[in-house]
Amino acid sequence: MNYDVIVLGSGPGGYVTAIRASQLGLKTAVIEKESLGGVCLNWGCIPTKALLKSANVYDYINHAEDYGIQVSNFKADFTSIVKRSRGVAEKMSGGVQFLMKKNKIDVIMGTGKVIPGKQIEVTNEKGETTNYSAKNIIIATGAKSRQLPNLPQDGKNIIGYRDAMVLPKLPKKMVVVGSGAIGVEFAYFYNAMGVEVTVVEFLPNIVPVEDEEVSKQLERTFKKNGIKIMTNSSVESVETEGKGCKVTVKTKKGEEKIDCDVVLSAVGIESNISNIGLEETGIATDKGKIIVNEYYETNITGYYAIGDVVPGPALAHVASAEGITCVEKIAGLNPEPIDYGNIPGCTYCSPEVASVGMTEKAAKEAGHDIKVGKFPFSASGKASASGHNDGFVKLIFDSKYGELLGGHMIGANVTEMIAEIVALKKLETTGHELIKTVHPHPTMSEAVMEAAAAAYDEVIHM
Repeated sequence: MNYDVIVLGSGPGGYVTAIRASQLGLKTAVIEKESLGGVCLNWGCIPTKALLKSANVYDYINHAEDYGIQVSNFKADFTSIVKRSRGVAEKMSGGVQFLMKKNKIDVIMGTGKVIPGKQIEVTNEKGETTNYSAKNIIIATGAKSRQLPNLPQDGKNIIGYRDAMVLPKLPKKMVVVGSGAIGVEFAYFYNAMGVEVTVVEFLPNIVPVEDEEVSKQLERTFKKNGIKIMTNSSVESVETEGKGCKVTVKTKKGEEKIDCDVVLSAVGIESNISNIGLEETGIATDKGKIIVNEYYETNITGYYAIGDVVPGPALAHVASAEGITCVEKIAGLNPEPIDYGNIPGCTYCSPEVASVGMTEKAAKEAGHDIKVGKFPFSASGKASASGHNDGFVKLIFDSKYGELLGGHMIGANVTEMIAEIVALKKLETTGHELIKTVHPHPTMSEAVMEAAAAAYDEVIHM
């Protein structure tokens, strides 16, 4: 069949792209080799948040006495927690199936490979191949767990994020290698479940892409909760012979041996661009990414790419936005190119971390004369009432024009608060305008207004 658009991959980039294409009147198909919704819905964003919610509830029960509530004879059923997580993922994947039908999008199950002539060759589970053609082909094949030579994942002793979500039993000790979003989320989850967790990070700070003050705050909280943090350190080798693992970690003081039951490799992701026909079709790549223009067209006319396979933040909401921009351009609209300086990042450990725009260090390095405002949740009535007053909101403004350059938050529910900063940056709101924007009381979001006021020496509650 001939289509206007075929999307290869049905993750949050692919399925959103397909839906928007169909809304615009384009005859659309999506090709998926595993499960609709891709990694995000089935093995990433959604099921991990279900696990983290279980950890959050368990943590609340463990501290019920802090709220004047007596609870006894409770325990965490790890098998049931994993089962709930998988159930949430299956429900969401089913929701994508419904959306495909609702929007009259053809779903083609099989492994896709782009070929010249604006075609995709699809091989089904029986090994049979069928060619499909389209005026426009969009590659949205996502990414997978990055493998390091000295950390070969075997699914048992050395595992990736997929294995970490469905372990058959709770380990007693775990070493997490890497402290990006995946690493610290799993470190929090397993620590909350009672596992002895060690985090090994090569760089000087955990969550290294975040503002340094945020990184230091998260490290303090993690240590307080019993998580061992090893920064400026690297895993040299893992011995898996016999029972458990023996991890050799190189630190500034020398080598250290750590015994554990399992090692979680959370050292990032790599794009799924191998064996999908890029070379045969002539599509250019660089450093493991497909080269595209601002509307995601490759060097070959009619072939596009979005999401984790192109340069930029490997985030679900970025992939969705790129896909929408891509198909709106294909449909003849005039979409605004995405501003990659205004992309929010969220990490769902506890306390949560959320940020957008420049860090304080980046703003200074860019030559800005800045004003910095910071408001701690320890001074927030709502945070104290909720029992979660770790963390703060930090805002960075350009001194000359009052432009909001960046926002950085750590604390309970800050991933729900960061969108305000994204909208304010999009609307080019100044610091003074933010101070005069009345925020409801008592809320955590008041800290945004107070942080802005702190930058201009007008803060009230601190």
